[in-house]
Amino acid sequence: MILSWENTKVDGSLMKLYLGLPDGQGPFPALVVIQHQGGVDEFVQEMVKKIAGAGYASVAPDLYHRDAPDCQEDGRSGWVGCGGLAFITDVNAAAAFLKGHNSVDAERLGIIGFCMGGRVSYLGAATNSNFKAAVAYYGGNIFIPWGEGPTPFDRTAEIHCPLIGHFGEEDKNPSPEDMRKLDAELTKHGKAHEFHSYPGAGHAFMNKWSNSYRAHAEEASWPKTLDFLGRYLGKSAPNVAAASG
Repeated sequence: MILSWENTKVDGSLMKLYLGLPDGQGPFPALVVIQHQGGVDEFVQEMVKKIAGAGYASVAPDLYHRDAPDCQEDGRSGWVGCGGLAFITDVNAAAAFLKGHNSVDAERLGIIGFCMGGRVSYLGAATNSNFKAAVAYYGGNIFIPWGEGPTPFDRTAEIHCPLIGHFGEEDKNPSPEDMRKLDAELTKHGKAHEFHSYPGAGHAFMNKWSNSYRAHAEEASWPKTLDFLGRYLGKSAPNVAAASG
């Protein structure tokens, strides 16, 4: 496994990316990993390692790269950041970085995100046609605009790849009612999706650095995620991907 910090230029500034590559020659299917509110911290870096261990390359872009060093908004996000975050641009730049990497199969890209990253994954599934699969872990505020433009929910009809969502039954944002609303909208538009909900779990149940971590929900959800990725992105070897259809 190779783990490293890389950079790519976005809107005239450098955006850091945490890169994970599996052992072996590749080319590998790959994922853009979208951070939670805490940024590309220990949790997100651990997820990159976890994904590499499963045979997928991945990069986690730093969505706070536009923020001034003295930004003091809540959790360095304010949900749109100090001066606003062009999430679609950043996701597209991270996807382009993967497509240009010699260890990546450019035809087998996906996106996965946690918390605010789950929201961005939902949005990415609607705005970047390179993605063949999207994974959203407890994506909050999908019904709320960040800055100008439509919400991710408003763009549901534009989603072009299968999506899997994981939710905690005790979560408030997204709540079980939110999950049902998303399910109904995706169904209405004929979008391939599957949702899973976990009892005794709330928000951030995947994060071992949080008091919200719930091992039973992580252990139940992760195999479902890997099965989903295997179906739509295939495994490391291209012939395996072809066989998975």
